[in-house]
Amino acid sequence: MDEVIQVTQWLSSITPRKKAKLFFFTTHADAPSPMVGSNDVDTHEETQLPLATTVALHNFKNIDEFLKKKVNTFSCYNVIENEITKTDYEYLRFYSACKYLDVVPPFLDLEKISAIQNKFEMTDEERDYRLLLDSADLVLEKVCDSLKPAGVSQMWTALRKDRNLIRGVKTIDIIGFFVDPNPTGIKECLFFFIVRFLQKADKINRVNTNRLERLIAQCDESSSCEEGKTIDFIIDSLRFYPTELYPFGFCLIMCVIEGRDGAMQEIEKTMEISRHLGMITHTEKNPTKETIELVKKELMKLKYQFYGSFTCWFMSHGDSNSMVLADGETIEREWFLTSFPDISTFQLKPKVFFMVSCRGANKFSLKGDEFEGQSATCDYYDIGSALIRNRMLDITDSVRDISYVQPMMDTLVAYSTILDHLSGRANTHGSIYVDRACVLMSENISRGRSLTEILEHLSQDLHEILQETMDEDRIVYKQACHYDSFFRKTLKLPYTRHPKEDVHSAPQ
Repeated sequence: MDEVIQVTQWLSSITPRKKAKLFFFTTHADAPSPMVGSNDVDTHEETQLPLATTVALHNFKNIDEFLKKKVNTFSCYNVIENEITKTDYEYLRFYSACKYLDVVPPFLDLEKISAIQNKFEMTDEERDYRLLLDSADLVLEKVCDSLKPAGVSQMWTALRKDRNLIRGVKTIDIIGFFVDPNPTGIKECLFFFIVRFLQKADKINRVNTNRLERLIAQCDESSSCEEGKTIDFIIDSLRFYPTELYPFGFCLIMCVIEGRDGAMQEIEKTMEISRHLGMITHTEKNPTKETIELVKKELMKLKYQFYGSFTCWFMSHGDSNSMVLADGETIEREWFLTSFPDISTFQLKPKVFFMVSCRGANKFSLKGDEFEGQSATCDYYDIGSALIRNRMLDITDSVRDISYVQPMMDTLVAYSTILDHLSGRANTHGSIYVDRACVLMSENISRGRSLTEILEHLSQDLHEILQETMDEDRIVYKQACHYDSFFRKTLKLPYTRHPKEDVHSAPQ
């Protein structure tokens, strides 16, 4: 069959709502830049004009033309074993969006997808199409689905009132002030236009969504929300780090085995909980400085742009400032913690570090006969009052910026013990902190708990456990863990367990 006819038939089989979503997912706002064929030229015409004309004319002609152009580009594209190109990246995004929406063109060359995945050096687990979807866009899709056409129309009216923001933007004028978003697919096009416009204007990104939340907050709840949804519910959904679908993120496990009883148990437990959480996991046993540098270099590869979060478990001996590596060398804990968050592939994404080592020799000892022989180691903030709000600073958009971010932002560091103190171990099971952390995370999957809630529970749980030193003094003591957080959103655990076998790879 003629290719033109095939493309026409494919487009005619897609509903207007799915066309709007396919366009949105395909015109991803945060495509990586260090690749062949990419530049900093404003893609305003490509990402916003088709949406604007569709809303204004109630006609999907321009979006159809855009999708046809994409399909034709991919059809003619020759995958070469060279640098990763912008087309490689767009091809994978397009395929994953089609797969997610169940509109994969029957004529799409799946062998090219496999060849591109080879260029990205993707493992079998990483060929799951869900990895290629952008979690932030999936959250925005759900926000759109929670709003009625009237709600999106009210957001548009509120946006139009911000004269400083819209001044001189031609696509704004194309749509006009009053919009009828009721025809099928028009609500989605208008909402996605608002989102992409705010992203291009540097007003929102995957972490900073305050400007979008303020637009939603101005909607009338009775007429703007779909059944069962509220304005608060919709806004709250934007206040979590976007980690939708599988995988939950990438997990790096580094564990020094030499001279640490139970270290293999630690690896097994952290690997198991990481897989249950839906993470793709890499383990480094007995890491050295060279190992750490190689891992950092690996994480800079473009394929890690597709991950929604980064978790690292580092388990070794240590003191107040440093950690002991497998070859006896030490590294400064602060150096380790500040070098990983600066990796560009995980910028604006949650990064969690579990630092499991002693930080000194002190211990919170318990004295008294009742403790002898007892131990576990033997075997928006919402201001409700208008009056208060009126007395607060008026922080205008002119003094807000989301372009420059401190490297440690969106990072959480969890320590197994407090400064200058021991981190307890069991003879055969390794770190008690690791054991309890894995148990609590496993128990709280599907309960909608945030990571910080679990860490607070872990702090309580661990501090109840009586431990005993393994020297001749046999001192009974307690251990206190804590965490430092630079999070700007809440990181929730996934609602679904992801067993290892629950991986559906893309065609290879």
